[in-house]
Amino acid sequence: MASREIAGVTVEFDDDNFMADHTAWNEAIAAELANEEGIETLTDRHIEIVQYFRNEFESIGTAPSIRKLNKSGVVPTKELYQLFPGGPAKKAARIAGLKKPQGCV
Repeated sequence: MASREIAGVTVEFDDDNFMADHTAWNEAIAAELANEEGIETLTDRHIEIVQYFRNEFESIGTAPSIRKLNKSGVVPTKELYQLFPGGPAKKAARIAGLKKPQGCV
């Protein structure tokens, strides 16, 4: 594991560059992680989905898959790919400060 400073906070990251401790997360960290993922500005819609990811993680211990997101009605798959291009579940989980979703390569 490696630690680094992000948004003025020292945060531990695992070998896949996901936060090791989701409780250290805040929206300033999310904004910086989003920027690293090529998302310049987190909109209210981004935050809504990120919060859904965090709530699911708190409930079941893992970030939701794209399939679960699609079934939940929170966000259509097409919109999810527009908001988080190039691996939406993985990017959304990383921005949410969570571990890599199960099933992601």
